[in-house]
Amino acid sequence: MTRNGLWMLSVVVVIAVMTAGCQSQKTFLYNGKDLTGLKPYPADAGHWSAKGEILYSTGKPNGYIRTETVYQDFKLHVEWRWPAEPTNSGVFLFLNGEDTTFPRCIEAQLQHTNAGDFVIMNHSGATVKGVRYEDAAKQFIGVKKFQASTEKPAGEWNTYDIVCKGDTIQLFVNNTLQNEATKTSEKSGFIGLQSEGGPIEFRNVYLEPLK
Repeated sequence: MTRNGLWMLSVVVVIAVMTAGCQSQKTFLYNGKDLTGLKPYPADAGHWSAKGEILYSTGKPNGYIRTETVYQDFKLHVEWRWPAEPTNSGVFLFLNGEDTTFPRCIEAQLQHTNAGDFVIMNHSGATVKGVRYEDAAKQFIGVKKFQASTEKPAGEWNTYDIVCKGDTIQLFVNNTLQNEATKTSEKSGFIGLQSEGGPIEFRNVYLEPLK
């Protein structure tokens, strides 16, 4: 083999190794089969179920399902749709402390037409557009999204891409940047999907670590 041929072969091998490494970094929080690695709250409610590629919630009672692993510095991808009338849900970021209906965390809102809002929950804190949202006297502080709703109609799949790096969180709804928080009080914790209001379906829930 010529020197150029060896060089080209080396490049191909390096690219293949890098690609394999990137693929191995994707962690599916829902495995598409069962609830392994996930912890529902309330524990005995039975309001979460695995239906093939779909993770299904009845929406009642209020609660969530969360990872059993703590994460930080990641890009989280979530796909969701409303199988019937759109209601309410959310993605809990950096869930910490005691498991309770509304835990300490920063919520990426999924309430219909409000996906892209933040809810600063249970005395956590964040700064958005230079304004500090943190109040020990308030359990919930809502922070509106940047633009009009970019959600799709009921029955269609939406995407949430959430980038958490250090003390910064960016929320992309169907590829549109809808919010960005800095100086967050929470930088690591569990990740949860909320049950609140009515049936909702999730699929392709995975994260990729950021360096």
